[in-house]
Amino acid sequence: MATWQDFEQQAPELAALVRARFEANKHHVLATLRKDGSPRVSGTEADFVGADLWIGSMYGAVKARDLQRDDRFALHAHPADETMAGGDSKLAGRAVEVTDESELAAFAADLPEPPPTPFHLFRLDLRQVVHTTLEGEALWVLNWHPGRPVERTQLH
Repeated sequence: MATWQDFEQQAPELAALVRARFEANKHHVLATLRKDGSPRVSGTEADFVGADLWIGSMYGAVKARDLQRDDRFALHAHPADETMAGGDSKLAGRAVEVTDESELAAFAADLPEPPPTPFHLFRLDLRQVVHTTLEGEALWVLNWHPGRPVERTQLH
């Protein structure tokens, strides 16, 4: 399992870029898998609390049920506008549900505004982080996987 903190330690410059994209806007796009394996996209918020990146959900929401059934996810930071100022960030991995009442309460206590209860909470186990930027006429893709150096690829 790679926590957000693991990612920050292994790729600090990339982690700073990606975190800035996720903190620039409140709402992001979460991709999950339906029962039949087809993709579903939903709006979501992401929170940096402690060593981890988290997503929550209203209790019983379809995105939470999707993640309970199949924990694979992709999360795309709000793309802002057509200029791609600050780049474009995406994460993929596995969402680990937290069900322990004391952990849920501790998480809620760390937020500026506690979520309505009950709620679902998922800790994100990062398997890939991608950040894309435009530099002049070139498109640069920064790609990270746990335990590997960041790959930087230029596309024309």
